[in-house]
Amino acid sequence: MAIEKIANNIGLDWIGQIKEAILAKAPEWGMRFIGAIITFIIGWYIIKWINKGIRKYFEAKEFDPGLESFLMSLISIILKICLILTTLTTLGMELTSFMAIFGSAGLAIGLAFSGTLSNFAGGIIVLLFKPYKVGDVIEAQGYTGTVDSILIFNTYLKTLDTKTVIIPNGKLATETLVNYSKDAERRLIWTFSVAYGDNLNLAKKVILDTILSEPRIILKKEEPLIAVSKLNSSSVDFTARAWVKSEDYWDVFWDINEKMHKNLPENGLHIPFPQM
Repeated sequence: MAIEKIANNIGLDWIGQIKEAILAKAPEWGMRFIGAIITFIIGWYIIKWINKGIRKYFEAKEFDPGLESFLMSLISIILKICLILTTLTTLGMELTSFMAIFGSAGLAIGLAFSGTLSNFAGGIIVLLFKPYKVGDVIEAQGYTGTVDSILIFNTYLKTLDTKTVIIPNGKLATETLVNYSKDAERRLIWTFSVAYGDNLNLAKKVILDTILSEPRIILKKEEPLIAVSKLNSSSVDFTARAWVKSEDYWDVFWDINEKMHKNLPENGLHIPFPQM
């Protein structure tokens, strides 16, 4: 029992000392905490003001949109890291010890974020070699869409149905992608079918006249090609090729399909389809 009383007295004395230490330090800690909050809030607004100013500068200098989004993302992250370190310093943490701990953990962090670092390197490669830029239509990783922005780790695509697809830059820098906007002009390829017994010369003329009636077809590049490509099981298939501007590709493709559906029957030609 005597031992228990001694232990209790020691415990109470220890707790009392802790309370006294906390009460003695409370005003100082409170001021540091308030100072850290004020520093963080002011720093956050300063970062927003700096980002806004840098963005206006980029727009005034007409920077490449991809480079602009990449640099804005990088600058924002660096400024936020600086703000966090400043806030920790205001709380009383010594940055030398903090950096020492961070340095000792650098290897583990590097291994954990190896994929992130490869995406950062991929973003730099994309900006240097420009396999695509903001506004280009690309196909990569099973997705097709317009490049909306290029950030330090990821590229954002907008698909035709306005979904946002986020693709890591590392994948885009090291794997195959198709850039549909790289060239100013693209070749359209159609397949049109007529029935056996129809006049092939007439079919060829109708297809050619329909394509030539489209003002967006580029004739100076190459004359439209119309040729029998396959004698199918129930149809004679024609391949038609013509050049258009890249931005007109899908509009011309759909418009010619619609016109052909109308023009072939009007000229006595038959579009075959399976029947039972």
